[in-house]
Amino acid sequence: MTDIERVGVVGCGQMGAGIAEVCARSGLEVMVAETTGEALEIGRTRLTTSLDKAAARGKISEEERDATLERLSFTTDLGEFADRDLVIEAVVESEQIKTEIFQVLDQVVTRPDAILASNTSSIPLVKLAVATSRPDQVIGIHFFNPAPVQSLVELVPALTTGEETIKRAEALVEGVLGKHAIHALDRAGFVVNALLIPYLLSAIRMFASGVANREDIDNGMEMGCAHPMGPLKLSDLIGLDTIAAIADSMYSEYKEPLYAAPPLLLRMVDAGRLGRKTGSGFYEYA
Repeated sequence: MTDIERVGVVGCGQMGAGIAEVCARSGLEVMVAETTGEALEIGRTRLTTSLDKAAARGKISEEERDATLERLSFTTDLGEFADRDLVIEAVVESEQIKTEIFQVLDQVVTRPDAILASNTSSIPLVKLAVATSRPDQVIGIHFFNPAPVQSLVELVPALTTGEETIKRAEALVEGVLGKHAIHALDRAGFVVNALLIPYLLSAIRMFASGVANREDIDNGMEMGCAHPMGPLKLSDLIGLDTIAAIADSMYSEYKEPLYAAPPLLLRMVDAGRLGRKTGSGFYEYA
């Protein structure tokens, strides 16, 4: 078990909402923050809809759904995170934006033993840690999409992260949230994305060069390698802007050509064709 009872989640997009749901379903008191009232209402609807679907499918009972909703609260003021035992940042994959959030959290979270965590998939944790006055209490807690379904969480300590912070984070992830934790060094991509992103970029290059069409690329990996989803479909699910951001971070760190975002990916991001979340990417979505 863990001493963490009150959790704050910064961001209520696809990942933030999923993380908030996981924590609230596990019995924790969760406060979710967004930048505007409109974004907050969209996030609240996203959370409610997800819980309603889980109840309709028999994943949770209606009583569990109602109890989970009661454990959720919402705010546009990070100052309300003062009493949080843990705050997880889950906003856009931008080093500048994340750093600014960590600087604010460092000022407003008053509990001396509070953990400040990031769900980043590629940004160096040490850069976020040193933006605070408590770098020993900053750690990466990287969930996978969709967070309520995926069982894996990457724990990524910075060079500055204390052993007690690592132990408390692992106790939360495995003992309370029921996820499986793996540990990674603070290197761009960590474990999963360091393997996954070059594979996805390779599939995009293959499609762009005309080696095969999108269906044949995806069917090849689904039927030939037993992958549950082909690489182009998976790219649409993750979000092409997210893939481009991770690729940029990894290329910046390693300078390896296999991490460089293909021109087609960059053009699709510029065009706003980001995948499922915008209704179009490599495929079209209703």
